[in-house]
Amino acid sequence: MYSMLCLGDSYTVGEGVSPDERFCSLAVKKLKQQNIFFDEPHVIAQTGWTTDELIQAIKANPPETLYDVVTLLIGVNNQYRRLSTDIFATEYRQLLDMAISFCKNGKKGVWCFSIPDWSVTPFVSQDKFGRDAQTICAEIEDFNNIIRSITLNLQISLVEITEISRKASGDASLLAADGLHPSAKMYDMWADLLYRELIKKFFN
Repeated sequence: MYSMLCLGDSYTVGEGVSPDERFCSLAVKKLKQQNIFFDEPHVIAQTGWTTDELIQAIKANPPETLYDVVTLLIGVNNQYRRLSTDIFATEYRQLLDMAISFCKNGKKGVWCFSIPDWSVTPFVSQDKFGRDAQTICAEIEDFNNIIRSITLNLQISLVEITEISRKASGDASLLAADGLHPSAKMYDMWADLLYRELIKKFFN
């Protein structure tokens, strides 16, 4: 029986959907169909968390065991709050070091995710800084480019979900009832990417 640890924010905790509709839980179900069995993923995530808040949460209550697979999806709240990209880069690297240290398989068992693009959602009209969709999209790309650079440099697997998230611009069924977070339908698309990555790079 394999184990999975998932670190992040609302996109990992599955805001707006049931726990069994989180991307990590859906990926585990897909793996089970291939006779690859995981315990239910252990999630350390909360809606609204930034990189700093995730770091503090992990330090306050660190995992008590090592995991076969560790995922990291964080950064959208840094962008939403207009926090420093330089600080984000430092804290993201710190979180990645943590993720590696929690993994039985080191870097091989760590999967990072790009940040979804919420600029395509109706929530843009509620942005407290008054940014338009184009500005938000550009800011998210800045953060994602940091993630891409760090993961490439460290040779960590990166699951690119940003383009999938943009499909919500023409398909409301990909959003939860709050008009911001993904629906189970979108999470299933993310889960499929993670499942395929795991099959190709980890269980092959």
